Amino acid sequence: MNDLLKRHDAVMGAGTPLFYDEPIELVSGDGVWLTAADGTRYLDLYNNVPCVGHANPRVADAIARQAATLNVHSRYLHPIVVEYVERLMGLHHDGIESAILACSGTEATELAIRIAREVTGGHGIIGTDATYHGNSNLVGQLSWLPQGEDRGGGIRSIATPQRFRPIEPGLTDAELTERHLAELAEMIHSMRANGGFAGLMLCSILANEGLPNAPEGWFAGAVDLVHDAGGLIIGDEVQSGFGRSGNLWGYETMGFVPDIVCMGKPMGNGMPVSAVAASHDAISAFRRRHGYFNTFASSPLQAAAANAVLDEIEDRDLVTSVREVGDRLRSDLRSLQATNPAMGDVRGCGLFLGIDWVVPGTTDPDVVGAAAMVEALKARGMLMGRAGQFNNVLKLRPPLVFEHEHADLFLAAFVDALASTQTTESAPHA
Repeated sequence: MNDLLKRHDAVMGAGTPLFYDEPIELVSGDGVWLTAADGTRYLDLYNNVPCVGHANPRVADAIARQAATLNVHSRYLHPIVVEYVERLMGLHHDGIESAILACSGTEATELAIRIAREVTGGHGIIGTDATYHGNSNLVGQLSWLPQGEDRGGGIRSIATPQRFRPIEPGLTDAELTERHLAELAEMIHSMRANGGFAGLMLCSILANEGLPNAPEGWFAGAVDLVHDAGGLIIGDEVQSGFGRSGNLWGYETMGFVPDIVCMGKPMGNGMPVSAVAASHDAISAFRRRHGYFNTFASSPLQAAAANAVLDEIEDRDLVTSVREVGDRLRSDLRSLQATNPAMGDVRGCGLFLGIDWVVPGTTDPDVVGAAAMVEALKARGMLMGRAGQFNNVLKLRPPLVFEHEHADLFLAAFVDALASTQTTESAPHA
């Protein structure tokens, strides 16, 4: 492993992100399981890219058959591509009619911003202060943008709407909603006076923000404010889409309707596929003006993989399974809170759950303790990650084929890891 890590750093650059204190060399996967080079088997509670399971036979077969038949770029007619996009658009609400296919979530979210600016004639885009939508120069300006900071480019942020760490203690839910909406309204007003306002971009379930529970009425109120100002709502479904939240789309779970939808990660179960979708008029106007073309997007190989993913989600009724397994897992984790005060909050939807790790007796983020739990769970064959504004939220986001038996295995390991970290903890973490 040390030799491979040295070779990795030499050819890929020292500091390339790798998980865990001691990175894992993975060699195979099967469903929700991953196997390392040393034979260790891990239960995957992190990866939503292989959403219908690692090495899914149906997807692998579809890719192999199409690769052995034809794969070229998008400037030819391909029935399988048209059929896939028709199918995908049929899964959204009536205002989502046409799509541009791409290869990554970053491409999809960047296209969404460009389309919003094209349609509205405005320039300003608002996100939250703890979000991530991609890593291009444009979209990256939205990432972890503190309130009040202006990185240029017409990108600004608002406070993440949440109940657990409210912007002011003691506010009722209604007062909290009012304060957050007032901040959004002020930001929109400022943008309209300086270059125009184009829209609000949101991960539909506020995933990178740590899955906070927004105060009642915030999503609906934000949509109204944006539309009243002539802006568009961009729903980033790259993480929350394709059944992850217990509904097909995260915006259904949160009860709002976006004007533009971004999709990615799980679309091809590992085959790079993404999309941005909106009304036919919006997509057509953008295409006419910019002639957007992507060499590796809209290929029959991508469509074959993506169709197989939809087949698996539908035929195995994975959305229902996600909702049922996720609800049960969230309930079991909440039952552990009473005797484990480091578990400050357990939240999320479907099979995307977050455990806000805190200094006991406070809501102060315990980043060190969260990292220790991730390592302790890895030692017990469980792979998961961290997220949130302070990187202290344990993130559970397994493939959609994660079932009750897998939840049982995780919970047993989690309880054991809790006991282990509490035993070895010598002092509270600052």
